[in-house]
Amino acid sequence: MFKKILIANRGEIALRVIRTAREMGVKTVVVYSQADEQSLPVLLADESVCVGPPASSASYLNIPNILSAALMTGAEAIHPGYGFMAENPDFAEMCREHGITFIGPTPESMRALGSKAGGREIAANSNVPTVPGTGVLEGVDEALLAAKQIGYPVLLKASAGGGGRGQKVVRTQEELRAAFGQAQEEARLYFGDPAIIMEKFLEEFRHVEVQVMGDGQGHVIHIGERDCSIQRRNQKLIEEAPSTLPASLRQEILDAGVRLAQHVNYAGAGTLEFIVDRDGNYYFMEMNTRIQVEHCVSEQISGLDFVRLQLQIAAGEGLHLQQSDIVLRGHSIECRINAEDPDKDFRPAAGKIDDVHFAGGPGVRVDSHAYSGYIIPPHYDSLIGKLIVHHDTREQAIARMKRALEETVIQGPKTTIPLYVKIMDNPFYKRGAVQTNFLKTRMEGAL
Repeated sequence: MFKKILIANRGEIALRVIRTAREMGVKTVVVYSQADEQSLPVLLADESVCVGPPASSASYLNIPNILSAALMTGAEAIHPGYGFMAENPDFAEMCREHGITFIGPTPESMRALGSKAGGREIAANSNVPTVPGTGVLEGVDEALLAAKQIGYPVLLKASAGGGGRGQKVVRTQEELRAAFGQAQEEARLYFGDPAIIMEKFLEEFRHVEVQVMGDGQGHVIHIGERDCSIQRRNQKLIEEAPSTLPASLRQEILDAGVRLAQHVNYAGAGTLEFIVDRDGNYYFMEMNTRIQVEHCVSEQISGLDFVRLQLQIAAGEGLHLQQSDIVLRGHSIECRINAEDPDKDFRPAAGKIDDVHFAGGPGVRVDSHAYSGYIIPPHYDSLIGKLIVHHDTREQAIARMKRALEETVIQGPKTTIPLYVKIMDNPFYKRGAVQTNFLKTRMEGAL
C-alpha cells in the first residue's frame, strides 16, 4: 500500500479521500488554490500545497504545479477525485512518466472509453445500443451538417468531461451557430479539451448508471445501478440506488455495463451511464472513468468503501471481490446540497455560512466540507455537501430523507434543501415516476 498520496481536488471529495486514507494509515497531501486556504481538506490533510490563484485553470487544472507538488512532497500516487483532472488521460500519462501512480484507469482505457466519441465506438462494437450521434466535430459547419442528418433537437457535449459541463441543448440552426463555440469554450475551461460531440436530444427519459469496479486485468464486477434522473441543466440533484426499473431491464443494463468495462480491461471505479425511454429501450451514453459524486448511495447499499477499493487496486493489491460477493441491501437516496437559489433559476449563492447543523440519527450520512464561518468561494461548483440516507425500502428511505432535510439548517446562503423537501412530498416522485424533465413537468409551481 502507498505510504503517501496527493489529492488533486477540493471540497467534499478531497475530504472523502482523506478520511479513508487516514483509516488505512496512508498520509495525505492536498493541493489548494488561494481561495481554498481555509477549507477543511487543507486543515485535515497531513500536508497541503498551494498550486495557484482561485481560477481553476491556474490551480486545479495546473498540471505542472500539481506534479511538482507531488514530487516535492514525496507522494507516490495521485487521487484525482471527480471533475478537474479526473478524466484527463494526458494527466494520467504524465503521472506515469514521472513515476507517480494515477489512482484510476490507464490513459489507454480513458482514451478508449472515457471520451464520449470513443465510448460510442466501443459500444457499437459490443452490441450495446447508443443514441444517434457523432464523433468529435471539427467545427460549426460540420455540426450544422450533422444536426441536419440527426434531426433537431440535438445535444452538444464535451467529449472529455461530464457533470453537465459543456452541454448545450440546441433546437435550431441559429441556436447551434451560437452554442457551438460556447460549448467548446466551456469544455476547454472545465476539462482542458474543447472537443465536442453531438447526440440526438431525447425529451423524456430516465438516467440510469451502472457502478463498476475493475482490476485492470479483465476482471470487472458491478455494484448495482443508480437512478439519477432528477436534474437541473443536465446536472444531477438527487440520486438513488437501486433504480425502480423492472428487474429484467435492470439486469440487461448491468450486464451491458460490465461488458463495456471488460472491453478495455478497466481498472478502478467507473460508471457507465445509460438513458431509458418510456418504452423501456435503453441506450449507452458515456462512461465516467472516475469516482462519481453519487458513489455514496452505492456504498450504502453494498457496505463497501469505494475509495479503499480504488487505493488497493492502484497499489497493485488487486480486486478480490467476485460478483457473487456483492449483496445489495435496502434503498439509499442522496440529495446534493448546493449553494443555489432554486427560486431564481438556481443562481449560485456564494458567501459566508453563518451557521450549519447537519442531520444525524440512524441511516443518515453527511459528506460535506462546510462549517460555520466557512466562506463559499464563487469560483467553483456550488456543491457544499451531500445528504445520504439508507433504509430497508424506498418508501422508508424517502421518509428518512425528508426528516433529515428538515433537520438540516444552513444559515447564510440560499440552498436547494427547501426544494428537496417538496420533492420528497411529490406523489410522482414517491411512486418512482421520474424523468430528467421532472422539475419542469412534475414540480410546476414549486420553483
